[in-house]
Amino acid sequence: MLPMKKILLPVDFSDRALGAAKYAEALAEQSGGEVTMVHVVPPPQYEFAAMEAGSAALAEFYLNRRANAERECHEFLKKELPKLNARRVTLEGDPATEIVRMAHDEGVDLIVIPTHGYGPFRRFILGSVAAKVLHDADCPVLTGVHLEDAPQVEQIHFKTILVAVDLGGHSEKTLQWAAQLAGNAKAKLVLVHATPSLEGHTGEYFDPDWRLYLAQQAHKEVTALLERTGVNAEVVIEAGDPARVIADTAARVGADAAVIGRGTSSGLFGRLRANSYSIIRQSPVPVVSV
Repeated sequence: MLPMKKILLPVDFSDRALGAAKYAEALAEQSGGEVTMVHVVPPPQYEFAAMEAGSAALAEFYLNRRANAERECHEFLKKELPKLNARRVTLEGDPATEIVRMAHDEGVDLIVIPTHGYGPFRRFILGSVAAKVLHDADCPVLTGVHLEDAPQVEQIHFKTILVAVDLGGHSEKTLQWAAQLAGNAKAKLVLVHATPSLEGHTGEYFDPDWRLYLAQQAHKEVTALLERTGVNAEVVIEAGDPARVIADTAARVGADAAVIGRGTSSGLFGRLRANSYSIIRQSPVPVVSV
């Protein structure tokens, strides 16, 4: 049984936070877990560098701002999500640092955090706080750039879970976590692996047998991985950019969430290298980084 007893929900009082809260509530209801909502007030120098450090005006402004944040956190989403029985905490400091510290100190099982892109560059920019949390947190993190479009809580179901593996050292843990999530939700599990596309510049030639060899080797390794873990999953192996293969597969199979690994520095995904950020940015569904 996948532990999901403690879910941490960092909020910035935005529409994205509302969407993340819907997923946190849905997961808590399905697992019998509890949600802790946390808002972190940055120190004055983060946003008011123009004010003289240590000034009385700055100190008073910050105290008022902290008090306002506590009130807002206490009331946030009570009308929109009346069934969300969340513990509410207000902290101060660097947001990402405090979120990661709290998750570690309290033994959190999952962080659900909103992120965003900006206008036409949405595919290329990940929110800085979410990026730091993804990089530093020890526990799994659920995020996505479409969380503001989340349906109502009662309409959030996990019927199909997609798990992406790079066949590196972290693949077993990633697959097992996804399998437990699928088992909890009685969901279908689909495993996807991306092989190199071998598409070169105009005029370059690649032996079709080499492409076939890569696919066959990937099938052998995936089969061995499934046998070692005792997991049953539908398998999809395609050539191409990992982020695009995962996004396309998630859309094609109607996935409700995608699970990727982030605990290794090797393989096609790596520990939140460019591919991992790109997967999150391009995914049409929330992504859990394990």
